Amino acid sequence: MASVDWLWILHPFLAVVLIYPLIGMVIRLALQTRQRRLQKSKLPATVGRDHSDLGRWLSAGVVVIVLIALTVVIATKAPLAAFAGGASRAIQLLLVLIGTLVSLVALWFAKAPGLRLVFALITWAGVLGLGAQPEVWRLSDNPLDGAFWQSHYWAGVGVTGLMLFSLGARPEILRDIRLRRLHVSASLLAAVLFVLQGLTGTRDLLEIPLSWQKPAVYACDFEARTCPPPVQST
Repeated sequence: MASVDWLWILHPFLAVVLIYPLIGMVIRLALQTRQRRLQKSKLPATVGRDHSDLGRWLSAGVVVIVLIALTVVIATKAPLAAFAGGASRAIQLLLVLIGTLVSLVALWFAKAPGLRLVFALITWAGVLGLGAQPEVWRLSDNPLDGAFWQSHYWAGVGVTGLMLFSLGARPEILRDIRLRRLHVSASLLAAVLFVLQGLTGTRDLLEIPLSWQKPAVYACDFEARTCPPPVQST
């Protein structure tokens, strides 16, 4: 494997090592928090706080890993000398990336509800802006197309939005029963999307060839599922 191939597996590695274990812990603490609230189990009072704190780290971690994935895809699609749009576009995209990260940090520390809403929207807009670049491969951009719902990218964008909602509305979720119920529904949807991410991510890893294999693989006809015969050495 070349260096670029290691970069391509960086975000799935981080997801497996960091994100999915965190998901398990957050779900377990969520169930314990509910049991304690319903007085069905004698659990320590800290379970709710632990669930909230780990949930914040999970939300921020998902956003950061998505940004890593998008950055690697855009930066490694072609050699830097052949980067589409040249240095000016590269600088623009770099500024979007930095702005998105700064907005995420601001969201983490913001106290006012209005600021949290603004920073959450800016962060998600940054993710969408980077994801809209032509270097980012998507099965389909049409929600009426079945391939759209099988897309690893769109499931990732969706779960990122749900994580930003949970992060931005955290104080209100703790106080308002209606937002708490909405948070539970959003979390169930996020859990489904995380399962789909595991499935579609594994599928995509199987379909992405190593850098030195790409010329031969991309010479194949994917519709007909045929490849040109190998060149016979003399």
